[in-house]
Amino acid sequence: MSKARRMASVGIVSFALGSIALPLLAEDATDFDPQHHEGARSLVESLEEDGLPGDWLTRQLRHAKLRQSVLDAMEGAAERNLEWHEYRDIFITQRRIEEGVAFQQTHGDALAKAEDVYGVPRNIITAIIGVETYYGRHRGQHPVLDSLATLAFEHPSRGDFFYRELAAFLQIAYEQQVDPTTLMGSYAGAMGYPQFIPTSYQAYAVDFDDDGQRDLWNNPVDAIGSVANYFAEHGWQAGGDVYYPAEGPDKAPADLSVNQTTPPDTSLGTLEAAGITTSIALDDSAAVSPLVLTRSDGQLTYRLGDHNFYVITRYNHSHLYAMAVTELAEAIEAEMTGSQTTGSQGEGDT
Repeated sequence: MSKARRMASVGIVSFALGSIALPLLAEDATDFDPQHHEGARSLVESLEEDGLPGDWLTRQLRHAKLRQSVLDAMEGAAERNLEWHEYRDIFITQRRIEEGVAFQQTHGDALAKAEDVYGVPRNIITAIIGVETYYGRHRGQHPVLDSLATLAFEHPSRGDFFYRELAAFLQIAYEQQVDPTTLMGSYAGAMGYPQFIPTSYQAYAVDFDDDGQRDLWNNPVDAIGSVANYFAEHGWQAGGDVYYPAEGPDKAPADLSVNQTTPPDTSLGTLEAAGITTSIALDDSAAVSPLVLTRSDGQLTYRLGDHNFYVITRYNHSHLYAMAVTELAEAIEAEMTGSQTTGSQGEGDT
């Protein structure tokens, strides 16, 4: 771009260039330039009230691009379109298990500290990072600024949600003195090793190695502490089970709500009436979440989610996601100990 055009793009032109300033501005205008985009302008004004410089915000939003691919990806999320056996095959692989063991060995001190401070098992923390980013290898290929601006201003139903995320993202970038145009993440704007959305980053990220910075983009130790903190803040019960194995009919009971991501509320009596039982001795007053998972042979696997299963769904509101995290955690633990897991954690598909 020529010097004159760069000057025109920020409105700094001499009187002599006045006659060409408007065409250059129009040609250089980006999708979310606050000068031309009402929503972006409103965001700048709102964040200015929170103390962020308007000129800095304007410069960042002028870089943001509308990405149709982001809107398309939102419609095709795997949790909405896959059966359990298909979803499971993505995440429960021998390579991911072995690399989970390696991650756990490399970061054993941080994981032990997180388990001690927050009560969240190290294999659960490892599995979250393993499912989210393959232990930090795949942290996203979408410019976070583009994704969040696109969703904030163009998503047909969740614009308000992503507007808040975009605002939080700009606040984080400014406060941590990082260039928001360089940060990559998921199509939905999730970031770093644990794929926190910006408001979760603000609320739950911790400086776990005490270096003065909460860095989830490049620091696995901060990521480990932050995942554990997230679960603790959402009510993880230290020492509690995630699910229990169960047996049930060949066809899922039509009158029973299954695979819900709400707090467990189904009584054992209700399950028994529907033909679902467990060999685990539970208190008669226990409430669980019945899970019905389709195997590759078309047969059903039944499980009963406990409170900690619900907590995992606070990270991603999908029963498939929570089950994949749990099974990966089990597999990593089994690989670490050289034995098969048994008991109340259940068994994998056969």
